[in-house]
Amino acid sequence: MTFYTHIDAPFCGVILAGDHHGLSHLHLCTGEGKRVFEIDPAWERNDAFFKETAGQVLAYFNGELKEFHVALNPAGTAFQKRVWAELTKIPFGELRTYKEVAAAMGNDNASRAVGMANSKNPIPLIVPCHRVVGAGGKLTGFAHGLAIKERLIRLEQETTPCLP
Repeated sequence: MTFYTHIDAPFCGVILAGDHHGLSHLHLCTGEGKRVFEIDPAWERNDAFFKETAGQVLAYFNGELKEFHVALNPAGTAFQKRVWAELTKIPFGELRTYKEVAAAMGNDNASRAVGMANSKNPIPLIVPCHRVVGAGGKLTGFAHGLAIKERLIRLEQETTPCLP
């Protein structure tokens, strides 16, 4: 059985969906971008099931959480899952280019494939695809719109103390 909930977060509404194997979807309700998301009529609303995850999401948006501890169960190809696993290694407040992610995976020429996997990421924030930018730091593609991507990056950079 897949469960879902809706939470009101500071930047936008958030829909969480998953089951006892882990979170399968986190949708940012921005009204922007290309991501279309619908709650399956077979899913059951269960706010209590997501209490811990919802608390972490709210703490993140409030600048109080830098690392999520949530069981994940995203659907995707083996390559997409490898990319998403690599994205979880990008530290809070830091950015990587698509090429840097591809290189970290052992294939300098896979930038476009990394970008495509990013666009299919069903669990943004927790699998931080917003931390991936184009060459030269250019903000490119985000399924939920560039405005929220920019806000998330700014939130993290303002929350991360500068080191001497």
